Amino acid sequence: MEEQTSRDTYKTIAKTSEESLFKDRGSKFIGQAHPVKSEAQVEEVLAALHQQHNKASHICYAWQLGKNYEQYRANDDGEPNNSAGQPIYGQLQSFEVTDTLVTVIRYYGGTNLGVGGLIQAYKTAAQFALESSKIVVKTITEELQLNFEYALLHTVMRIIKEEQLDIAHQEMELSCEVTVSVRKNDLERIQERFNAVFGIKTTVL
Repeated sequence: MEEQTSRDTYKTIAKTSEESLFKDRGSKFIGQAHPVKSEAQVEEVLAALHQQHNKASHICYAWQLGKNYEQYRANDDGEPNNSAGQPIYGQLQSFEVTDTLVTVIRYYGGTNLGVGGLIQAYKTAAQFALESSKIVVKTITEELQLNFEYALLHTVMRIIKEEQLDIAHQEMELSCEVTVSVRKNDLERIQERFNAVFGIKTTVL
């Protein structure tokens, strides 16, 4: 995967995927991908699944959070160590998605699959879930606050227009404050451009 610190986009899923079914020797593995923004949301989804599938043998999962893919967790839910959560997490990495929880619900079919069989089954169910998801690319932005006297408003707005920046917040009085959203990799260059104008104070929020 590309070095996270240098990228200014990330991939995530647009909405909860349909349930994907994978069967192996009587066991059913139901995979699903869910968009999540926090660990609290992860817990909510898991609680709902435990209620909905209260006769399931295992509900295994992995999630990845953060624009820089900085938080993640994998859970085997009673399956042999690293036979479920890790293969699911491997698919999150393979598809390069974040702010995503992938769950795989297993209904035991009476035949032990062995660790190798489990790894393959959980990996495949997770893969099916992500393949059926709509993956979207989002841009990482930073907020840059500009403080200046009203006389400089025309100059500030010209730069904003030329750089095609989105205004997140503005207060126009004798002293003006404008907050713009700037693409992460452009931040340094654009901040320098504003700083080059005498009388504009810039602050990264």
